[in-house]
Amino acid sequence: MDTSDKSISFDKDGISNHYWEYQRNVKKNFSDKQKLSKKFIETLEKIKSEGKGKEFDSILGLSGGMDSSYMLHKMVKEYGLRPLVFHVDGGWNTNIAVSNIKNLVKNLKLDLYTEVINWSEMKEFQLAMFRSGLPYLDIPQDMAFASVLYKFAEKYKIKNILNGGNIATEAVMRPFELIYYGGDMTLIKDLLKKHCKTKLETFPFITILYKRIFLKYFKNIRLFKPLNFLNYDKKNAVKELEDNYNWIPYSQKHFESRFTRFYEGYWLPSRYGFDMRRVEYSSLILSGQMKRSHALELIKNPPVENILLDKDIEYVCSKLDINKKQLDKFHEMPKKYFYDYKNNYKLLSFGERLMNRYKIGMRGGAY
Repeated sequence: MDTSDKSISFDKDGISNHYWEYQRNVKKNFSDKQKLSKKFIETLEKIKSEGKGKEFDSILGLSGGMDSSYMLHKMVKEYGLRPLVFHVDGGWNTNIAVSNIKNLVKNLKLDLYTEVINWSEMKEFQLAMFRSGLPYLDIPQDMAFASVLYKFAEKYKIKNILNGGNIATEAVMRPFELIYYGGDMTLIKDLLKKHCKTKLETFPFITILYKRIFLKYFKNIRLFKPLNFLNYDKKNAVKELEDNYNWIPYSQKHFESRFTRFYEGYWLPSRYGFDMRRVEYSSLILSGQMKRSHALELIKNPPVENILLDKDIEYVCSKLDINKKQLDKFHEMPKKYFYDYKNNYKLLSFGERLMNRYKIGMRGGAY
């Protein structure tokens, strides 16, 4: 991590706040292996007990990415859970993601429930994000995935959600000014009012308060992140998935989505000067899975090869019914940030501070 993250700070020894946050808030919470093992077993037993006599004991959103794929493999094959496996199709799946999902559910003999988001509304939301000048263009996908997951759980009265968040690959938080709270509906309503040309009648919106407070404390729907209780080593996990399912790895985390590959591989580095690999590699360094020297060598290369990048840009333009000139205009327009729109920052940041203080979670969802 460097000063391309505008909110980074360094102490007198040149050590960043990300390192100290990991030591104080993350490593400390996950250092007692005996305690973790006990909690893991107790949670699995509770999930199985609550699921007795039901078709499903939990629910799991499968994107075809590394985290959700490995979590499904371990929870079903090794620990015997019976999740309702569902996939949200936001219109941006890569062919690799489709293949990975198909191979997993087929080999595990599972049914896959797929929710297809209304493409015309997804497209309008996506274009509104471009018009807004805001950096976090992935909000429509993230919002749809989270919303459908929680509402599926509520609808089918499933109390346990299996989530792929983990400290092994996500312990370092993404820059706040670039990746603001995706569930701030005050901000989303304001930007849609100003930049969306049609009303989004069916899009599955969800607020942070609904997700974090109402469903958890009033509906008793719990989030369980099993990868934090396993020895989640990325290289070993990839090999395990390859050997069992002919699973195909991605060049970067979250590249199972073609739009995310465009966004993180092109838009963020070229418009905002930030390479998302810094976050992933820093997390892997802190979890002992990567040497810093190796990360510095890898990051000298572009996140996406030029030939593939050109194809992604062409594909995004085609899907959104815009041309390259219009995309370039979005790219060159004045940059806006969350504080340029109505927002709920004060309340949400207060909630984040409470979460950190009582060690119940962190922004970004690693735990």
